[in-house]
Amino acid sequence: MRIVIWVGFWTFLADQVSKYIVVHWMGLINSYSIEMYPPYLNFRMAWNSGINFGLFSSESELTKWVLIVVALVISAVVLWWMHHEPAGRIGRISAGLLVGGALANVVDRVLYGAVADFINMSCCGLNNPYAFNIADISVFAGAIGLVLFTGGEKAA
Repeated sequence: MRIVIWVGFWTFLADQVSKYIVVHWMGLINSYSIEMYPPYLNFRMAWNSGINFGLFSSESELTKWVLIVVALVISAVVLWWMHHEPAGRIGRISAGLLVGGALANVVDRVLYGAVADFINMSCCGLNNPYAFNIADISVFAGAIGLVLFTGGEKAA
């Protein structure tokens, strides 16, 4: 369980620090766009009031709080699962990534009313209109890791 907590802590911290640096210190909140290494890496300010890719987006307070509760419930269930049915090392790392990322996005929703997304990557002539953040990457990677590396595996 210690690995889950530490991975979650460092994931949460990396997301929040990166958002503070890019959004506030580098001024993305005011400029809305910073060319870093075009077209491969750019910072584009996007406030996401929904889930991935803006699905279920709404400016409603109810939607915001429903998404906060869902993220907290999922985090609690994953922590309970890891405590009661220990997974292998990769499974525990995956759980930490998911929980840390989910909690980081909860903090954004509480502080700003929406999740601060800013990483935009395009390649090979394809223009990606979407932005994401470290928490989004972590939630996605953690969920995939839990699917692939848990179930019948015992802690080492």
